[in-house]
Amino acid sequence: MHSHLHTPYNANCEAIMTALDECHAKGFLHKALGNCNDIKRDVNKCLAAERYERAKQNRDAARENRKRIEKIWADEKAFEQGFSSAPSSVGAEKKH
Repeated sequence: MHSHLHTPYNANCEAIMTALDECHAKGFLHKALGNCNDIKRDVNKCLAAERYERAKQNRDAARENRKRIEKIWADEKAFEQGFSSAPSSVGAEKKH
């Protein structure tokens, strides 16, 4: 079984999915003879395009989030290195 297709994520495919539902409602024989196949292919293409677009948006958001996190890590590392490389007055010997 597939998940429910009429979701907000697939709103751009609503008209094609409704057409497929109407085609299937014409009866088993109509559907079994392949009269709905072209509409089904169109639904699949539309859903794939919607899924691809969502995946692209998710990838872009993940890349931006990763850049932000890596900047935080770099800032923390620079802070730690700057803190650890600061000269310490405790135990320092004077050289003449």
